[in-house]
Amino acid sequence: MPADQTYIGQELSIFAHAVNWKNYYSSIVRPYLGQQVVEVGAGIGATTAVICDGGQQEWICLEPDPLLRSRIDRLIQEGNLPGCCRTRGGFVSDLPPESRLDTFIYIDVLEHIEADRAELRQAAARLKPGGRLIVLSPAFDFLFSPFDRSIGHFRRYDKKMFRALTPPGCSLEKLMYLDSIGMLTSLLNRLVLSQSMPTVEQILFWDRRIIPITKWIDTLLFHQFGRSLLGIWEKNE
Repeated sequence: MPADQTYIGQELSIFAHAVNWKNYYSSIVRPYLGQQVVEVGAGIGATTAVICDGGQQEWICLEPDPLLRSRIDRLIQEGNLPGCCRTRGGFVSDLPPESRLDTFIYIDVLEHIEADRAELRQAAARLKPGGRLIVLSPAFDFLFSPFDRSIGHFRRYDKKMFRALTPPGCSLEKLMYLDSIGMLTSLLNRLVLSQSMPTVEQILFWDRRIIPITKWIDTLLFHQFGRSLLGIWEKNE
């Protein structure tokens, strides 16, 4: 597998506007982060800027697309990302097999990887005991839309699929759906709009108007359904 790979999606700059959404899932994820973190498929660093609070010893932005990687490098150089951040090209399989890291985090990335089970196994093999895999991905395959297809998604997930991905020596610590109202907007796109790409205006409306409400609705519904699925695995041995 080549160390560099061009990303086909065009949505990263659009979803960079989803600050409330990123803060929402970050508030759940952050307590599970360790000191040495690998963010797989770091893109343009928009997620890094929200999740990484600078309290980590090392935050590796693993990004195979050299153009996207250069954008993250620029953010680091300009001081717009914490000093613990650095970029690295390639894939999890390119990391030293003897690595013993605290956290691998996949934010809207695993659905782009055809061999998802093998991917998580490789990441888990590089975790220290007590380390964690954190995955946030689009939920429910019946919501698969032209947008998913246009940015290279192989699938959307449900809880059964996440449980089946559990790597050897790991246990599923947290499993929850997020953005219940957003699930309805995704269904609207799937059945009516059939958009291959949302507009900035649509993302801003969703992020500013819907996310503040969906946070409370999610809690009332005990995170039983939503547009996205969050899974956190802990390595036991």
